[in-house]
Amino acid sequence: MRGLILRAQSGFYWVETEQGVLECRLRGRLKKIDNKSDIAVIGDEVEVIQVSPGYGAVEQVYERKTRLSRVESGPRKVREDLIAANIDIAIIVVALAEPEFHPRMLDRYLLICEYNDIEARIVASKADLVSAAQADAALAMYRDIGYHACAVSAHTGQGIAEVQSWLPGHISVVTGKSGVGKSSLLNAINPDLALAVGEVSGAVNKGRHTTTVAQLIPLSGGGYVADTPGIREIGLWQIPKNHLEYGFREFRPFLDECRFADCSHEHEPECAIRAAVEHGEIHPARYQSYMRLYHGEE
Repeated sequence: MRGLILRAQSGFYWVETEQGVLECRLRGRLKKIDNKSDIAVIGDEVEVIQVSPGYGAVEQVYERKTRLSRVESGPRKVREDLIAANIDIAIIVVALAEPEFHPRMLDRYLLICEYNDIEARIVASKADLVSAAQADAALAMYRDIGYHACAVSAHTGQGIAEVQSWLPGHISVVTGKSGVGKSSLLNAINPDLALAVGEVSGAVNKGRHTTTVAQLIPLSGGGYVADTPGIREIGLWQIPKNHLEYGFREFRPFLDECRFADCSHEHEPECAIRAAVEHGEIHPARYQSYMRLYHGEE
């Protein structure tokens, strides 16, 4: 039977099939694949065989249409940490306060989505903690370059209906830094979920992990939404240096206008990207994000 992985944890996979949800393990031959990535994750379409009532085995993982991933955290950084597969929409949650808004981390997420052909949409949470003007100022740069960006508050309900309208008929993933309010957002969208909600540590202003296992949640209106564990760093996985510029969508209209085809947009003469920054057609903060990524800086 063909199925969809809804949850993956410690070598067990819960797969939705026409016979219901089966708890599965991977066939031994799949485990032997020498792979620098996860063999199976939520969102993967798989071939399974039922071995007993309620239990099965994953025989095959089908080719992924899209992938949302980062380089593994820690010192080695030699493997891909695959967050989810076959995603239509990545809802990137950032906080307007507690913890403070970090556009550079958002830019990394957007780059990963652009590179992997995933539609990215931005949710700025905790809108009740800032003024409307502050929220608009934080999101203006991203709205100007064509991203859907919505300020929301799980407490007041602001923006929740708009986010709800994005979900039916799609496989969506809610992702972002720890403590930005992903679980609170999903609870506001669907109170029946009753997902655990954590607090932000005042000592270090970092979020606590409340979601520990990624899972796809079926929606009554059709489609799925994934709640994912919070991420404190998002390193790029195998995005070539000369492809970074294409991940900044506002750069694209100017790329053919540079004097040199291999322009780094840092020091070469007659660079159309730097000229666009000077003329206000590219925001300086986005250009700085590009240059930091180009040089491998955090």
